[in-house]
Amino acid sequence: MTDTPAPAARPSAATSAPVCRRLVDRTAVITGAGSGIGLATARRLASEGARVVCADIDERAGEAAADEVGGLFVRVDVTDQDQVEAAFQAAHDAFGSVDIAFNNAGISPPDDDSILTTDLAAWQRVQQTNLTSVYLCCKAALPYMRAQGRGSIINTASFVAVMGAATSQISYTASKGGVLAMSRELGVQFAREGIRVNALCPGPVNTPLLKELFAKDPERAARRLVHVPVGRFAEPEEIAAAVAFLASDDASFVNAAEFLVDGGIAGAYVTPL
Repeated sequence: MTDTPAPAARPSAATSAPVCRRLVDRTAVITGAGSGIGLATARRLASEGARVVCADIDERAGEAAADEVGGLFVRVDVTDQDQVEAAFQAAHDAFGSVDIAFNNAGISPPDDDSILTTDLAAWQRVQQTNLTSVYLCCKAALPYMRAQGRGSIINTASFVAVMGAATSQISYTASKGGVLAMSRELGVQFAREGIRVNALCPGPVNTPLLKELFAKDPERAARRLVHVPVGRFAEPEEIAAAVAFLASDDASFVNAAEFLVDGGIAGAYVTPL
């Protein structure tokens, strides 16, 4: 097994707490809001004043998230066009606008591995959940944003969309590359209508999804961690802070961007000892 570096210090609650309220009176729809990055983002956007719609296929987790942030829960299978459209309609009906769409739901199942071993069914399941769902969410959000003349769409891609990995998850990587390319195109197409579309590209994040994946394969975790210059995986709150920035007017000139929040992975040739 590759030796792993000593973990770097994680941000304290004091240093990671929001210090402003940039999203007052804005409505944010978050898919995958019941856990991980989605839950952290629901908390962060609510703390900055947003009205949060927590969309998730897991009713218990989604309702708990909505209750915590004083928002609205909508159960949605993000691969189902009718359910996606209904979720954005519910947001607009409840709050009168759709200002922010954080299209974040995704999967990384263990049967998505090397192209040599990943079968077509696994490939298609990941593509549907990670890429087609983003297409559906953007398609559902854009009419509201065009009518308003404003909006911010943040699509969760990944650092693997910009670099390769010998320890492969072939469909996951391909799906995130698709999210990145689609986000660029939408950002260019709708820029003059006051709508920004950006692809958020996190590095490995300390979420239940990652923990489950790496618990089954510690060597895979070690091989990845050694390449992170800061010496640790991200915390969900750190990714949520990036979402809050992209959603806000502080990012008013950030559009069609590949927004890396990866601890320096994509910029690294040799990592620190």
